Amino acid sequence: MQKQIRNIFIFLALMAVTSLVSFRAGKTVALTSGESNKSTETLDLSLMWKVKDKLKQNFLEKDKLDDKTMTYGAISGMVAALGDPYTVFLAPKENKNTNDDLAGEFGGVGIQLGYKDKNLAVMAPLAKTPAEKAGIRAGDLILKIVDKEKNVDKDTAGITLEEAVTLIRGKVGTEVTLKFYRDGQKDTFEKTLVRENILVPSMEMEWIKKGGKTIAWIKLYKFSEQTYKDWPEEVDKIIVEKNKLGTNYGGVVLDLRNNPGGYLQASVLVASDFLRDGIVVTQRSSDGKEEIYKVDGTKGKLVNDKLVVLINEGSASASEILAGALKDYQRATLVGVKSFGKGTVQSPIDFADGSGLHVTIAKWLLPKGNNIHGVGILPDIEEKWNPENKDKQDNQLDKAVETLLK
Repeated sequence: MQKQIRNIFIFLALMAVTSLVSFRAGKTVALTSGESNKSTETLDLSLMWKVKDKLKQNFLEKDKLDDKTMTYGAISGMVAALGDPYTVFLAPKENKNTNDDLAGEFGGVGIQLGYKDKNLAVMAPLAKTPAEKAGIRAGDLILKIVDKEKNVDKDTAGITLEEAVTLIRGKVGTEVTLKFYRDGQKDTFEKTLVRENILVPSMEMEWIKKGGKTIAWIKLYKFSEQTYKDWPEEVDKIIVEKNKLGTNYGGVVLDLRNNPGGYLQASVLVASDFLRDGIVVTQRSSDGKEEIYKVDGTKGKLVNDKLVVLINEGSASASEILAGALKDYQRATLVGVKSFGKGTVQSPIDFADGSGLHVTIAKWLLPKGNNIHGVGILPDIEEKWNPENKDKQDNQLDKAVETLLK
């Protein structure tokens, strides 16, 4: 079976589910209680036991002194001390949420979560969801989560992605209120969102007619299992249409705006239809080992097509890899604004009691050797989104089409 590396991205609301930021390497590592995992170093836990004894002696509400809950809390604190928001320990309930299927229907509001300077942030509002309809944007910081029905009123300082997902998720038809801060705005603002069953497609394609040319506009929403089926089908449609159009065919606008990533190999699949050969991305582990993902030379159906790629603050991880590779090879012109900047790899480890550990194990390097984490991809042509556009005119798409026709 081909090894899959995937982003367990937090479709915080796509969602019933899944942890954003992780990338899964096909086989889940399961450690059972019978396995030996000896360390060469001795961890002095004497202070922890002393603290526990003092709690048993002095804590007022002794019914809350649950050994298992305290153990999970101690482990969570140890992992959090590393200062990497993407390396987390998950208690069994949280771990189950993150292991839900990447594709399918979920109850939620349509936000993928990430961090900006360790603050909980919107990585991307997902297409056609309550979040997108409410005008929530990539980069908005989430300051507070309020759900009266669940008796939740919580500030997000120090919150984990998994806890945020648990709090924002809920029954379809119920409301959750989120308090936001948006860069450039003086005041914070709130949005009350009604949870829905959400099914986000892998991609959609439309044809744009402009200046006597017909252009394929491919909106790639995420890299999921469905992408492996949908992408070849869309490419075949393009080939049929451009054979009909002849010189009136204008090329492709590949829209990666608010694409939070997903399966790494799916992004390599897409890259392979635009590139003849070469490395798409290199995964470098902490021990210096490298795993290289190359262009599949059997594809290449669109290598001669003119190409413009749209990116924004919500383009993350696998979509940044695709955009970055196409830019490094000067295969496409990138239009939009700087991408999110998620370039590390997380691997999940599941334990026998149902708990789990997501640990950062590697970073991704683009063909020229650059790592995008915390940096993002810069467009060749900057075009900021204009929220004042009349009739919902998409100025970024207009710029992409204009660039393609030059």
